Amino acid sequence: MARVFITGSSDGLGRNAAKLLVELGHEVVLHARNEDRAREAAAAVPGAERTLIGDFASLAAVKRLAAKANELGSFDAVIHNAAVGYREKRRLTSQDGFSHVLAINTLAPYALVALMHPPKRLVFVSSELHRRGRVDLADFDWERRPWNGTQAYSDTKLHDAMLAFALARRWPSTLSNAMEPGWVATKMGGARATGDLDAAHRTQVWLAVDNQQAATVTGGYFFHRQSRLASNAARDTALQDGLIAACERLTGIALPSS
Repeated sequence: MARVFITGSSDGLGRNAAKLLVELGHEVVLHARNEDRAREAAAAVPGAERTLIGDFASLAAVKRLAAKANELGSFDAVIHNAAVGYREKRRLTSQDGFSHVLAINTLAPYALVALMHPPKRLVFVSSELHRRGRVDLADFDWERRPWNGTQAYSDTKLHDAMLAFALARRWPSTLSNAMEPGWVATKMGGARATGDLDAAHRTQVWLAVDNQQAATVTGGYFFHRQSRLASNAARDTALQDGLIAACERLTGIALPSS
């Protein structure tokens, strides 16, 4: 059985993935942003090993979270699920002064990857909206452009796919993939979402623990356990390297070579 760490697992798709992994007999470590959410997560997934706390809007908190995770030893898989949505009407800022969306959706998963012991598998939750995303390295954090919440979210979901593919190139000992869950009726997706909620989390689990050949690949992009072609931008290796460099610069954390 595998040992899996899931970020953003106090509700939504992360919690559903955690429940399924526990049902399948795997060891699961949950994550929540604060004590209240941690209690909710533990109550919702009683078979989980434990819950780690770390607010993704704070780099200091992310660093502490990585240290706590490392104290538990290595993981077979880490699912980078935590995210904020596309409804922010203005450029909210994190504790470090970054846009809220970039801090949580891009910089926090990058920092965790860079600071945690490399797992055997990495799963990044992207979105169909990554196809609308852009990598503006000249204004990476929306400091000069007029704020557009949907575009900022789409950009970070592109970043997540790019991180998966960059790590697949740079870390040959780790299987690193991205997936999209579809537009589903979670807190983020909203009540009008039309996607299959029951199927949405299953690809995360499949990529994290399944040993069939289709799931043990690297540098792939998936929807409902089927391979899909990611956008051209996501697969651009020069843009991937530019993204890594931007994350290193903003966080002050270098990505290890492997």
